[in-house]
Amino acid sequence: MELEFVRYEKRDRIAYVTMHRPEVMNALHPPAGEELARVWDDFAADPELWVGVLTGSGERAFSAGNDLKWTAANATVRWPASGFGGLTSRTDLVKPLIAAVNGVALGGGLELALACDIIVAAEHATLGLTEPRVGLLAAAGGVHRLPRMIPLKIAMGMMLTAKPITAAEGARLGLVNEVVPLGELMPTAERWARTICECSPLSVQATKQCAYDGLGRPLAEAMTARYPAASRLFKSEDLREGPRAFAEKRPPVWKGR
Repeated sequence: MELEFVRYEKRDRIAYVTMHRPEVMNALHPPAGEELARVWDDFAADPELWVGVLTGSGERAFSAGNDLKWTAANATVRWPASGFGGLTSRTDLVKPLIAAVNGVALGGGLELALACDIIVAAEHATLGLTEPRVGLLAAAGGVHRLPRMIPLKIAMGMMLTAKPITAAEGARLGLVNEVVPLGELMPTAERWARTICECSPLSVQATKQCAYDGLGRPLAEAMTARYPAASRLFKSEDLREGPRAFAEKRPPVWKGR
């Protein structure tokens, strides 16, 4: 896969995806979005990859969001069907994603982090949906995801003022899972990813799908609904491997099937 604006590595069941436009604080334009869409397609389809880690190049920015200078210079701006950064509309991705926020995550940059399941952030990182300051709307899921993740009044305050918050404030609000010094950011994201990889990948995928798809349902309906990832789990070899490994007092050997 030829990529100019994205770095994509696969190591030990983990996919590392790095937005690579440091000269514009990793702001994304449609060509970068198309590359990211191809990367996420590959990640979703590769059975050897169980967890993804998304970050940005350099020490200043995870992503400053939409590349407004590119947008201003081009009459037509089209994003992939899978959304901003090829990710924000990808609601059927059952593999877990970790955002390693290495600097500013503003506008679409925060929307990408919100589309991940876990957020770890460097101490100097800032997060905000700043679109109203430039006459735009956080339409790549931000206006919908943020109020589902933190208290409504706090979310509305952030969105209506377009003022960013610090990583520490994000952790206090429950938006960020862990805040660490910049030098510890990627090792921390890898620790989260490796811990997830100790679990059955099909169990993890079923857990993610059930949790998200059940959120908008009444509890009784959520508990009785059918979830494709759960159905795959219940028919899998891994379903038998877990109890067998426990009984034999050995680490399980997950096959993901």
